[in-house]
Amino acid sequence: MASRSLTLPRRIAGFAALLIACGVGVAFRSPPAPRTALFAGGCFWSMQKAFDGIPGVTSVTAGYAGGTLKNPSYEQVETGQTGHAESVQVIYQPDRISYDSLLMVYWHHIDPTTPNQAFCDHGPQYRSIIFYGDAEQKREAEASKATLDRSGRFHAPVVTAIQPASPFYAAEEYHQQFYRKNPERYEAYRIGCRRDARMKELWGDLAAPREASR
Repeated sequence: MASRSLTLPRRIAGFAALLIACGVGVAFRSPPAPRTALFAGGCFWSMQKAFDGIPGVTSVTAGYAGGTLKNPSYEQVETGQTGHAESVQVIYQPDRISYDSLLMVYWHHIDPTTPNQAFCDHGPQYRSIIFYGDAEQKREAEASKATLDRSGRFHAPVVTAIQPASPFYAAEEYHQQFYRKNPERYEAYRIGCRRDARMKELWGDLAAPREASR
């Protein structure tokens, strides 16, 4: 009996080694590395709110991208002279949410028909841009934009730019999750900009849920 009790663990260990040798260790592989998506779509307070809390998204940072000045401040970007656009850096798990799904979230939270403007905000710092990080993101972004443009949903062409990712600079801490830190001020801004009304005009029944509910 004792010899059999010693043999069984050896057999189990041998079987496990055989599974690994045959490549049947999928369950033990590490999940894919997080990926980064970078979007500019007007006020970064609202863009950060749009992506926060989505399953598969691990972090969303408000900041600046697309310009030439290193480490710009909010005051510098708001002059419209640095070339930056208010942006969000989205870190996501590709095994839980696809880049194409992130694009759908993006489109449904912006006005893609207004150059250098987003709702009540005017200036190049509020232009809409999809910054791609590799050839796959570029292909998906271009296909998504082309599909939207051909859909005939809008009375004007989609003007959102698609361009290579540029250095991203995180915005000042008081801008991060502004909608949580200053809910009354954010609500006043959102209503004053008529975001909900404009989204309804653009998307109808497909409009994103009212921002205040997120």
